[in-house]
Amino acid sequence: MGLPTSTPDRDDWWRSAVIYQVYVRSFADGDGDGTGDLAGVRARLPYLAGLGVDALWFTPWYPSPMKDGGYDVADYRAVDPAFGTLAEAEKLIAEARELGIRTLVDIVPNHVSDQHPWFRAALAGGPERELFHFRPGRGAHGELPPNGWRSQFGGPAWTRLPDGDWYLHLFAPEQPDLNWAHPAVRREHEDVLRFWFERGVAGVRIDSAALLVKDPRLPDFVEGRDPHPYVDRDELHDVYRSWRRIADAYGAVFVGEVWLPDSERLARYLRPDELHTAFNFSFLTCPWDARRLRASIDETLAEHAPVGAPATWVLCNHDVTRTVTRYGRADTRFDFATKAFGTPTDLALGTRRARAAALLSLALPGAAYVYQGEELGLPEADIPPDRIQDPMYFRSAGTDPGRDGCRVPLPWEAGAPHAGFGSREEPWLPQPDGWGSYAADRQQADPSSMLTLYREAIRLRPLFGSGPLTWLPAPEGVLAFARADGAACVVNLAPAPATLPGHTHLLLASGPLDDHGRLPQDTAVWLRT
Repeated sequence: MGLPTSTPDRDDWWRSAVIYQVYVRSFADGDGDGTGDLAGVRARLPYLAGLGVDALWFTPWYPSPMKDGGYDVADYRAVDPAFGTLAEAEKLIAEARELGIRTLVDIVPNHVSDQHPWFRAALAGGPERELFHFRPGRGAHGELPPNGWRSQFGGPAWTRLPDGDWYLHLFAPEQPDLNWAHPAVRREHEDVLRFWFERGVAGVRIDSAALLVKDPRLPDFVEGRDPHPYVDRDELHDVYRSWRRIADAYGAVFVGEVWLPDSERLARYLRPDELHTAFNFSFLTCPWDARRLRASIDETLAEHAPVGAPATWVLCNHDVTRTVTRYGRADTRFDFATKAFGTPTDLALGTRRARAAALLSLALPGAAYVYQGEELGLPEADIPPDRIQDPMYFRSAGTDPGRDGCRVPLPWEAGAPHAGFGSREEPWLPQPDGWGSYAADRQQADPSSMLTLYREAIRLRPLFGSGPLTWLPAPEGVLAFARADGAACVVNLAPAPATLPGHTHLLLASGPLDDHGRLPQDTAVWLRT
């Protein structure tokens, strides 16, 4: 039973790709200074090729004061010295492509670092002030913010300067928002796109893609009043239509981080002349419940169909609790305020469910994203308060634990210092005791490991082809669907074992069947029908 012939150079590769997210700072430390870098990634390219992924998405690798993990960018045309050099980035892009792996970079268009030359000039009173949102305050002496907007990280979205004016930052104060009504802001970002496309980048992930454009009046936010003053403004689509023309000239693609509850509004970003894909947060935030998961899958496919865009499926990223931990919690509902899930319970249960979820997500039509360490089954780590670096923790006065727990440096070698992440200095975030038990070298030869499961699933995934999804009859609590090319996926979320539908081959299982050949709870299989 052979796999379909691979066509790595086809123009529509992104429609069914497996894209691996690299958080450079925590991936691999090539020079031993405790921080992951491009040298570390280049050394691990054979591992990524062996995993079988089609592309790598890199979170920001640009110069940054690291007030928000690199999402406070000071210069888009360079690489942070902690990670390497621009020349190394160009080599990495080329070396990955030689292995059949494309590269996507991260662009953060809503804001820049307060160390960006534009903002520094603005603070000095230059004309660059027009590139941001500076306003006088309210109150008798301007002592109140211009409006009541709140930061995504907690607290007001405004900071006052010594001259009395306030500036807008929807995230941290070190991340001033850009004024997208100014043509220089648009020109600069279009030039940045060309800069990276000319260096071989195959695509761009757009951070906070629905937040760029603000109502010029900067009115107070009133719940339920449309349009929203800074989320999903209609003017934003003209920006992305312009970007799409640039991307099409280079054969490049976009994926947007678009957190919107309205599926029809989301689909507008995926029209043929705008973004190619957007992250599917409905699926990521769905609890481990068969009815809710099926509804999320159906809604996702339905909202993408009218615009001809492929769906994307993701279980975890650098902003949310790791899959093993959240699926091991009694309450797996998602809290949009903290981007976290429930209360801790059982990692063994979470691992079993995460294995099943991996087969589910990789069997669905569209593209799949894998966050680094998910293929190792890493749990969320508890970070000592004195080592936390995430601004969400500090801006919330400690009520939000922040996102550092899913960003702990990876374990590569079980018996090596720092689990093989780096050779000398302690990693920038502490690795928990026993982290080496998850090491890649320990899992490589273990046929029952999470790494082996992911590697086999990605290898077999082409058997599902590009056909549509058809639901199969199944008991309550069981998800069963087939694809046009004769492959099927069955996931049992119900307490009772499930009888498998008729099939010719069992291709892959997330766990063993019972003594009667039935599918136990929290287990998934792929079948050839």
